[in-house]
Amino acid sequence: MVLAELGKSINAALQKLNKAPVVDEALVDQILGEIAMALLKADVNAKFIKKLREDVKMEFKLCQEENVNHQKLIQKSVVDGLTRMLESDRKPFQPKKGKQNVIMFVGLQGSGKTTTCTKYAYYYQKKGWKVALVCADTFRAGAFDQLKQNATKVRVPFYGSYTEADPVQIAQEGVNVFKKEAFEIIIVDTSGRHKQENDLFEEMKQVEAAVKPDDIVFVMDSSIGQACFDQALAFKKAVNVGSVIITKLDGHAKGGGALSAVAATESPIVFIGEGEHFDDLESFEASSFVRRLLGLGDINKLFQSVKDVVNMRDQPQLIQKLKEGKFSIRDLQTQFNSVLKLGSLNQFMSAIPGMGSSVLSKGNEKESIKRIQRFLCIMNSMTSEELDGEGNLNFCRIVRIAKGSGTSIEEVHILLDEHKKLSKVVGNLAKTNLGGKRGNEFDQLKRNPQQMMQKMKGAIDPSMLQKLGGMENVMNMMKQMGQMDGIQDLMKQMGGMGGMPGTGKGKRR
Repeated sequence: MVLAELGKSINAALQKLNKAPVVDEALVDQILGEIAMALLKADVNAKFIKKLREDVKMEFKLCQEENVNHQKLIQKSVVDGLTRMLESDRKPFQPKKGKQNVIMFVGLQGSGKTTTCTKYAYYYQKKGWKVALVCADTFRAGAFDQLKQNATKVRVPFYGSYTEADPVQIAQEGVNVFKKEAFEIIIVDTSGRHKQENDLFEEMKQVEAAVKPDDIVFVMDSSIGQACFDQALAFKKAVNVGSVIITKLDGHAKGGGALSAVAATESPIVFIGEGEHFDDLESFEASSFVRRLLGLGDINKLFQSVKDVVNMRDQPQLIQKLKEGKFSIRDLQTQFNSVLKLGSLNQFMSAIPGMGSSVLSKGNEKESIKRIQRFLCIMNSMTSEELDGEGNLNFCRIVRIAKGSGTSIEEVHILLDEHKKLSKVVGNLAKTNLGGKRGNEFDQLKRNPQQMMQKMKGAIDPSMLQKLGGMENVMNMMKQMGQMDGIQDLMKQMGGMGGMPGTGKGKRR
């Protein structure tokens, strides 16, 4: 993601605060100058940059004489200022489960609107919604074929016509058909248009009047940067744009301009597109986006991602095994399957404080997923005895597993080595008695942080610790998790963890 370079530049400027013995006005001016240059390179509107600089300087001057941590104050001011650039006072539309929600998509031709319609449909389909697509684009040749192919790939019902030339009639008929069949989300894809094309704008208004959408989503192409502003304004004047989706953020240096141009619509960004695959659509929340961009992470997002893929019924048994220092190949198989359910590894990793917004390049991420899939093939070729064992397999078994999975002997050895490393970590964690009789981890952290730090330091592999941003960063993550709403509920759902938060002492059986 090219915006990752913006995040690195801003972060590098902020790091100077930590190295400086004294934070004065001259240093603040220098840092804000570097941040302004980085934002200009990302094509952010100069008006917003000027406002950011003024707000940060004002906050610094007001607190300059006070006994506060000036480094953290300026960092927070920058984060808050960037967040305000991307936020809207208007609340995003939330589809209502069990009701029929009609969503109309509008945007420039070539903005990736049809693909985004499919991504949007796939996103809600995975969450258990009954979703359908309607192609009301009769202007572009091949539009219906594209939507038809996309919908078939993600197994979403679709409606369109090769013979009918009136988009208003197609949209109305399609919506009526899916309403009769009780579909919960009906997505209407319209023709791409430019602000100078008055006829197409009039057509867009007619489609809106015919289908009466609950929300109109404007698909904004990030590759044109600040030029989005005038286009967005024209769409806003023509129809009631309620939400914005920004596409192609993974490959253009002008993404910052597109993000700041959203202000023209006075509507919130609901998703951002960062790839060509149907699952490359990320729900957008301004504060989380800025924090992850700057490498500050988002524990709430991390927690929610894990919660979405964790099978609660299996957790008590797994937790008990981990506390006993046991970790079988079958347990590793379960965890690998959970990783694949997370979607984008980059999005997940960026939610970890200290990791940054581009831990893996697109190529490396694909390689990592491919490697996990090959490991799963290997484990699928193992017997129950081998999966539940400790990974001590003789050569004959390794050869059989390699042949059965269509992989190599070397790959089987690599998997077994990975399992041994993780088993060692689990064994070390069990020895530290984390979450044991003496109370939960978060209580231990409050009572004796240094002792807790030493315990965890001895249990975690040094290279892994370095990737997590060091022991201090891990401790900060745990502190944030201890303050989170909902973590106690999750622990209760996991069936108790012998002293983890919210479980109480429990009854012995």
